Amino acid sequence: MSADRETLSVYDAKAGDYAKLVTSTTDTPQLTAFLDAISPNGRVLDLGCGPGNSAARLAQAGLTVDATDASAEMVALASRQPGVTAWLASFDEIEGTDIYDGIWANFSLLHAERHDMPRYLQALRQALKPGGVFHIGMKTGDGAERDGIGRYYTYYTADELDGLLRAAGFEPFFSRTGVEEGLAGTMDPWITLLCRG
Repeated sequence: MSADRETLSVYDAKAGDYAKLVTSTTDTPQLTAFLDAISPNGRVLDLGCGPGNSAARLAQAGLTVDATDASAEMVALASRQPGVTAWLASFDEIEGTDIYDGIWANFSLLHAERHDMPRYLQALRQALKPGGVFHIGMKTGDGAERDGIGRYYTYYTADELDGLLRAAGFEPFFSRTGVEEGLAGTMDPWITLLCRG
């Protein structure tokens, strides 16, 4: 997650509420597609892991899971998930080369500022092994703003996001869109993309 203090304070304060919200969304078509595309017994990064629900599902599938989040309360929840190693880290701490068979960035990078996104995507591409799988989930729209509970969001159109991913060296091959109610109680449009590195 970002280092935006207000966003992090919301997640720290509402970690339990957020965990309840995402409990029913673990076995999604997106996660199934990610699991189908990744090497069995591979190593994956869950970037902005939240309470660790997806990380736990990935571990259950036999993957070695590294999970990071910039919210201390989310890391505490994720660390309780079986098979998950979680630690506190921001997007600025992405580093390493050819480490991961897959990277799961599900609705986390939407908290990054627009000018930072290219370098974050490049760092993730570098951390991904050649031919590895990258999943990204984002809310769609234009501009940037805080939601009703104070979290900072940067919005992208599908075309903008596709361009950013390709510029960083990713090749999108599967996408889904939808509208869903989030923690702030609003109905928000979203897109997820699965890419090869």
